[in-house]
Amino acid sequence: MLEVMYILVFVIVSLIAFSVMQIKMAGIQVKDFWSFIKANELLDELYIFAKKGGSLSPQEQVIFLTEAEKVFEAFEKVPSMLWDEEYQKYREVLNKYKDIKVLRWASN
Repeated sequence: MLEVMYILVFVIVSLIAFSVMQIKMAGIQVKDFWSFIKANELLDELYIFAKKGGSLSPQEQVIFLTEAEKVFEAFEKVPSMLWDEEYQKYREVLNKYKDIKVLRWASN
């Protein structure tokens, strides 16, 4: 039983090491890749927000802008081939971001 546990731990550690090696070989920092994963989850939420239509309150606009900037920053740090599938969502959030920026600029 103890040997099986050692083998399982070895396999898990080996898989983690292999994943980290692959990330580094792609020229990405592990920290940047992790922030990309988190930003991808946030992108899904912002996409729903962007598709919601209607106007946002000033507080919602500020929150949307701040969160969108985090997503844009994280996506810039990884190669675009990693997020080709998410491009449509990214574009939709970017368009909503631009619209809010123009709206806030015009109101000032």
